[in-house]
Amino acid sequence: MFKLDDNLLKELGLGSLPPSEKNKMLAHIYETLEMRVGMTLAEKMTSEQLDEFERFIDGNLDYAKGYLNVNMPGWEQLPDYQSQRSGAEQQGRPGDSIIPEFAALKWLEKNFPDYKGVVADELEKLKNEIKSVAPQIVSAAQQQESLQQQPPQSPSA
Repeated sequence: MFKLDDNLLKELGLGSLPPSEKNKMLAHIYETLEMRVGMTLAEKMTSEQLDEFERFIDGNLDYAKGYLNVNMPGWEQLPDYQSQRSGAEQQGRPGDSIIPEFAALKWLEKNFPDYKGVVADELEKLKNEIKSVAPQIVSAAQQQESLQQQPPQSPSA
């Protein structure tokens, strides 16, 4: 689908951000995108669908496992699940922590097959917004970094 990485930052005009700021920016982009996609999809959901989806988002492990067991028997052997689980474990997260996220994704694929289009649309809007302010973001980050690198001044006597 899309990758949140250094190439995206370069595309947005943020490739020259200090390394310490790059991860912060990528996390901010991800969180903003997730919120916007969630809001857009929530507008299309019935109350029942919204309640069901919120259980996944709230991290209800038992509910997520139950959903997957009923709707996708053998889900634990799926390559995409195995890959996500492995990634979580490499990050030091418990493997089971991704089950609600995985279930939410599968639920979206079933109930909102156009959700990938929503993600693409929202990402494009967000990219355009960021591109329009990229020079200011880079300038502010560089100023902040240069201030942090200056030695502390000793008080005058």
